[in-house]
Amino acid sequence: MSIPHFIEYLQLEKKYSPNTVQAYKTDLSAFQQFIRKEYDKDDILHVNYPQIRNWVVNLVNSGITNRSVNRKVASLKAYYRFLVKSDQLQSTPLANHKSLKIKKKIQIPFSEEEITDVISSIEPDSFKSSRNITIVSMFYATGIRRAELIGIKLQDVDLENGLIKVLGKRNKERYIPLLPELVRYLRLYLEFRGAVDLKNIKDFFITEKGDKIYETLVYRIINNYFSEASNKVKKSPHILRHSFATHLLAHGANLNSVKELLGHSSLAATQVYTHNNIAELSKVYKNSHPRENQE
Repeated sequence: MSIPHFIEYLQLEKKYSPNTVQAYKTDLSAFQQFIRKEYDKDDILHVNYPQIRNWVVNLVNSGITNRSVNRKVASLKAYYRFLVKSDQLQSTPLANHKSLKIKKKIQIPFSEEEITDVISSIEPDSFKSSRNITIVSMFYATGIRRAELIGIKLQDVDLENGLIKVLGKRNKERYIPLLPELVRYLRLYLEFRGAVDLKNIKDFFITEKGDKIYETLVYRIINNYFSEASNKVKKSPHILRHSFATHLLAHGANLNSVKELLGHSSLAATQVYTHNNIAELSKVYKNSHPRENQE
């Protein structure tokens, strides 16, 4: 069976994260079960498009979103592209498949005032509050993803040079400059952290028990603070990332610079943050960030 070889290819050559690899395995396994049940086939190497189309129809009828269906089909597409690339197939049965239409989600960023209100409401006078204000500021001042923040190690933060090393998607490293305000929060947090880190762990952000911080806690921190300052429906780390990009561009940052800071692989992924009223994108990060001169 070629699926194990495909999974190995994703892990070793594409260097996908364990969660991404697991998603591919789950999607392929679900398709395999469908083909076995509907067509009495154990091998999905040689299937035709009508059979795949029936699977798509079955997924849609099950009630999952078109976005989720497209993601599952994308897993299948990648698998068949691998088979063609490795000369196990001459062509992919999904060559002419068109993705299902999906409604674009409107991501509404926090306003600069809302973010200022949240940051000014947190008094960093304890381990917990200093950690929380640092996390809020880190998201807004760097635009990093939640998984990237959780993955930061102590050695990744260079306070002397004002830089942080971030490990992004597909294990791609990038360096992001740190604003003076954030550096101050980081230094203060590290002072409190020293009294909590009794396990000598290398993760930068930890819990009050000295364990590595986790996804639901990070989400809860952001959601709780912004629930007090904003009436927007979504209040998540991703909205802070969205706010970071939107505010930089609104203040004149260069689109390519924002792309690099966000860790996007293509400019198209960054362009969702642009607006028609942005006439010129010329200045970059430090000259553009609304909190650069906060002393």
